[in-house]
Amino acid sequence: MHAAAVAAVNGRDAVANALKTNPLGSKPITLIAIGKAAASMAHGALDVLENQVKRGLIITRAGYADASLLQRAAIEQLETAHPVPDARSLAAGTRLVEFLTEAPAESQLLFLISGGASSLVERLPEGGSAEALAELNSALLAGGLDIGQMNRIRKAFSTIKGGRLTQWLGSRATKVLLISDVPGDDPGVIGSGLLFADEQGPPPPEQLAALKIEMAPAPTPPSPQDAVFSSIDWEIVASNSIALNAVEAAATAAGVAVNRHPEFLEGEAITCGKQLAQALMDGNSGIHIWGGEPTVNLPSNPGRGGRMQTLALAAACELEGTDKLLLAAGTDGADGPGEDAGAVIDGETIKRGSAAGLTAERCLKAADAGNFLAASNDLVKTGYTGTNVMDVVIGWCPNLDV
Repeated sequence: MHAAAVAAVNGRDAVANALKTNPLGSKPITLIAIGKAAASMAHGALDVLENQVKRGLIITRAGYADASLLQRAAIEQLETAHPVPDARSLAAGTRLVEFLTEAPAESQLLFLISGGASSLVERLPEGGSAEALAELNSALLAGGLDIGQMNRIRKAFSTIKGGRLTQWLGSRATKVLLISDVPGDDPGVIGSGLLFADEQGPPPPEQLAALKIEMAPAPTPPSPQDAVFSSIDWEIVASNSIALNAVEAAATAAGVAVNRHPEFLEGEAITCGKQLAQALMDGNSGIHIWGGEPTVNLPSNPGRGGRMQTLALAAACELEGTDKLLLAAGTDGADGPGEDAGAVIDGETIKRGSAAGLTAERCLKAADAGNFLAASNDLVKTGYTGTNVMDVVIGWCPNLDV
């Protein structure tokens, strides 16, 4: 069922369907794809517009590039850093601005934006450094902030985010297709709003002061009333709700009762895991579905695993000895900095991990859920999925009458 969720929001299919439904004009197209799903989304655009795309720039996470794109069009691919940006991210920001400057005046621009763009591409005010940028993002990731809070701060130090990239669009017609990895599917938050007005406003001065980042703030972004935004046509082509709809449809087709929980998963992952475990113990039989993106407060030297593995292990502690199951996984195939998507836990998870000499509570405290779940043989690996719509959690309660 997790596979059904991922398939429903595949970047290639989502972009191709959107372009077939709402075709672009006949002008030559300059393609820019940024994010963890950039390569997949670019394939979708080329499936429909291959003869129109004259040049393209793909900026994606290291290891997520697709060499076959080079055979389809004049595509340039850059692999950069995620989740903590580095000098490659800054080089990508410089190249992005150059690429837009070089775009023929008569071309139309097609942007494909997905999650991860905030880290993958950046352009700092004068005097900013890769070291200061990495320090800022490491602090944000460790602080337990949600994506909206983090991106609000990132915009404050960027010369391309918060709508600032629009200064290089010129008078070209611009279409933006987005895969949402943020609650509410706000385009101004996805990728820190490269092409959208900053409706959030600057972060509180005391919040910036607490970060102790030695970097000059960016120039004031364009106002939401700026005429440039009225010329940008945009569409969300994939989201967490679409992924959850697919899980529900797959379960229904299999004749399984569905309990879909409307609340968005947010806040500390350990707390979320405990709450979801309790919901399974108190809930009806069948499949239980949640979506969202919890956070993890990281210690100074975190171990292995991201928010989904943390949530899964916390749930396993509560479900020990029961007949309940829970899958928690990211839709992008990478939960945190590693290559595991998440985990599937059951009532024996704690027993198996403890047999290897590990303690679940200690691993949770050390942000090392991944090592415990590796020992219990509960990790899930999907590989690159071509999408990124936050996280999906699926619980299973056997028939209570059996």
